[in-house]
Amino acid sequence: MSDAPATVLVYSSRPEVREAVRTAVGRRPAPDVGPLTWVECATGEDVVDTVDGGGVDLCVLDGEAQPTGGLALSRQMVVEVADRPAICVLIARQPDRWLAHWSRADGTLALPIDPLTAPQVVAGLLRDRSGRRPVSR
Repeated sequence: MSDAPATVLVYSSRPEVREAVRTAVGRRPAPDVGPLTWVECATGEDVVDTVDGGGVDLCVLDGEAQPTGGLALSRQMVVEVADRPAICVLIARQPDRWLAHWSRADGTLALPIDPLTAPQVVAGLLRDRSGRRPVSR
């Protein structure tokens, strides 16, 4: 990936979680990635509508969100969206990694968000995604 801009969707029913993700990752998670544009979603419907609109490179989904969890949204996107963005799920406990595996997410981040790990994970997922840019709809 070069310095091409990337759009990252962050989903949580809790605004403090969305802010924590944005703050930990920042606008440029690595010198070769970014700048990032952040799109926030507070409901599962918002996530589906935004992804269906195209142009999203990465979704960071809160597995603890209510009433629609990020793990279920991840699995739904993997099954239903042919040109889906990369997906990272937020998990509350390390033993929940099996749920992330079930959801078919491309990556995970543990809550609370680690500001040293989060940029590395996001940058890695965006680098992997760079070869297949999202379809513009």
